[in-house]
Amino acid sequence: MSRSILKESPPLTKADCFSLYARYKTEFNFPVHYHEEYELNFIENARGVRRVVGSSMEEIDDLELVLVGPNIPHAWFTYKCKSDSIYELTIQFHRDLFHEIFLKRNQLNFIRSMFERSLKGISFSRRTIERVAPRLKALAEKEGFDSVLELMGVLHDLSLSPDSRTLSEDITYNTELIYNDSQRVEKVVDFINENFGRTIRLAEAADLVEMAETAFSRFFKAKTGITFVDYLNDIRIGHASRLLIDTTAPIAEIAQECGFTSLTNFNRIFKKRKGLVPKDFREKHGTPDKKKFV
Repeated sequence: MSRSILKESPPLTKADCFSLYARYKTEFNFPVHYHEEYELNFIENARGVRRVVGSSMEEIDDLELVLVGPNIPHAWFTYKCKSDSIYELTIQFHRDLFHEIFLKRNQLNFIRSMFERSLKGISFSRRTIERVAPRLKALAEKEGFDSVLELMGVLHDLSLSPDSRTLSEDITYNTELIYNDSQRVEKVVDFINENFGRTIRLAEAADLVEMAETAFSRFFKAKTGITFVDYLNDIRIGHASRLLIDTTAPIAEIAQECGFTSLTNFNRIFKKRKGLVPKDFREKHGTPDKKKFV
């Protein structure tokens, strides 16, 4: 297993049943990673993107729906994709959304089997995707208990799909090796997630893992694929995007809350990452694209 695999700490909290993040994008650049949560990823208009799940590596078509189980290394990369309007909807939910005792009931046989297969990653057929895509997109508009019931209904329908296939040949991953290689990165990532709203200096992160600044910079980029500053800005822009979509807070206030001391700098970095200034991003994505936690 590669020594550059990152353990991700998703924004899903213990108090939430699931998180949903729908957005338009022009590229995929997050490194290979894994996490404890299940992830259902729907992608539209991204022909030529390369998908990595465990030992599987494939080029995807214009419709994609994959269920990834806990602790499976996975990622999507732009590769040959030329689309400038990729739609991605990601749902992450806890392993205990369906309790182990609950899953043993006869009526949950198919879902239990699907979850077991998801430890290798599951890709669903175009016919299945076309059938459930409207429900997935509509799920972004549902709230509260209704949204949880609908997610469970979608998962049940997917578990009955006769033409799904597993992706990875392996079902056992050397998570001890992964943890050893990414332990320090994970510590820094947790630190960033907890403190991105204030000024964070490279020296702070380096001291956190007892490394010199220069050595830490090389180490962090080798493990994540991007520089420490770029990673920090990605986290900040990600949170800013959520606030722009989900709130009506003033842009200057959002910039400050996400750790940007200069509104000009925030606008510049945001446009570089998203292709739009924050004001235009909010106008374009505020209605159809949302991130929510239920």
